[in-house]
Amino acid sequence: MQCLTYLKVTASREINPHILTLRLMSDALPIRKIIHVDMDAFYASVEQLDNPDLRGKPVAVGGGGERGVVSAASYEARKFGVRSAMSGALARKLCPELIFVRTNFDRYNEVSKQIREVFHQFTDLVEPLSLDEAYLDVTENKVGMPSATVIASWVRQKIKEKTGLNASAGISINKFVAKVASDINKPNGQKTIPPEEVIDFLETLDIRKFFGIGKKTAEKMYLHGIFTGLNLKSKTKEYLTEHFGKSGGYYYDIVRGVQHSEVKPNRIRKSLAAERTFVENITSEVFMMERLELIAKEVEKRLASSKVAGKTITLKIKYSDFSLQTRSKTLDYYVRSKDIILETAKELLYQEKMKESVRLLGISLSNLNTEDKKKTKPLKEEMIDVQMSFDF
Repeated sequence: MQCLTYLKVTASREINPHILTLRLMSDALPIRKIIHVDMDAFYASVEQLDNPDLRGKPVAVGGGGERGVVSAASYEARKFGVRSAMSGALARKLCPELIFVRTNFDRYNEVSKQIREVFHQFTDLVEPLSLDEAYLDVTENKVGMPSATVIASWVRQKIKEKTGLNASAGISINKFVAKVASDINKPNGQKTIPPEEVIDFLETLDIRKFFGIGKKTAEKMYLHGIFTGLNLKSKTKEYLTEHFGKSGGYYYDIVRGVQHSEVKPNRIRKSLAAERTFVENITSEVFMMERLELIAKEVEKRLASSKVAGKTITLKIKYSDFSLQTRSKTLDYYVRSKDIILETAKELLYQEKMKESVRLLGISLSNLNTEDKKKTKPLKEEMIDVQMSFDF
């Protein structure tokens, strides 16, 4: 049984007001020890590991042509402003010496499995977010170490020994704060935000550093006088909901250090997709169908690998002017066959005339059969006194 530690006010003990604030925000808020591990420039670092000639040089993983996109950049490349999702042409302009390397997902998957083996040496409560990052709940752990900070350093050391790669980590009371903290001392560092420092940390945090608040949302927040966590905290829940919709309640909670999301070892996948950017824009639907057949084949392969199927098929179209359009159809049954996926994509393609030439096509499946799994409620346990020596 998991041991949950809660805060309870007693007359005989002084309670840190910041911890009390966390307690008062929820009737059953568990103080957990969560680590967010994030590999440093993972794809690029793997390439530099495998090819010594690339070490110490600016490296970009992805396409370096006019239509290529950077998937990942080494820290040497980042000094020049090269970032992931940037066009290859712009990246090369910023860094003329940039070395482009093709993606090798088989190799990245291989290394990722080695990293996850390290995680499971310490806890089975591991929630992978991608190949290069994961949450670990070490409130109770396999090594009997009460300090999550120490465990994080051990995890990073083990990863280095096993793979030769560097990792950074954030340690705190929930997934949100841990993820934000993992960016602070990158690369090859870690940052702990213990319970008594969470509120101060969030109040002084730039709103752009809040995980889940993107560029457009941040710009909208600026218009409402929200630049820091303290500004965000000054707004009522009703105000935030009125101006930011359902996300308003989420913002209201996280700035107060409240997040109920547990570390889920069996994270349910909600969609699966594949897409391709073309060297030259395509204007003919016939040529588009040729490309869609290859994409559907890749989707079928990924569905088989993940052992899932889906009902909703979505066609993604990015035009030459960079405008984006999606067209979807939901079937009455689950599919993973390339033929059915392609036939549905064809139907969506001819649903209406293309307004411009096309630079990218993609197919995704959602409404997956993984979503049929029953959700179980976490067990509610008795509240016990907080130990002020709670070790982080």
